[in-house]
Amino acid sequence: MSFSFNRGYGRRAIVCGAIAAFAMPVALVGTSAEARIKCVNGNQIVSGSPIATPYCQDELVAKVAREYGVKVSADAVRNNPNLKRNVCAHVGRDIRIYQACIDTNSTGRRGF
Repeated sequence: MSFSFNRGYGRRAIVCGAIAAFAMPVALVGTSAEARIKCVNGNQIVSGSPIATPYCQDELVAKVAREYGVKVSADAVRNNPNLKRNVCAHVGRDIRIYQACIDTNSTGRRGF
């Protein structure tokens, strides 16, 4: 009884399988950079046009908060509405994030 590595599969099938196994990670690496969301000043760039999205607005809130010395990440602001409310209470008067913070604060800019 002899043991054969390919067990009835042709050499071509093994070679094609090996090529596919090595090509898949390369293909995934190539698409991940293109699929990343690009934000500019709180707007998502879609087909070359800026569109205000909550994702990019939260990124801008975190960026402005860090400029004021608040240690917060964009993911934390996105995933924790109470944290966003607290950040907006401290730095929400900055005109750059007024629009992003208006929903978290029922009084808006009338509070001062």
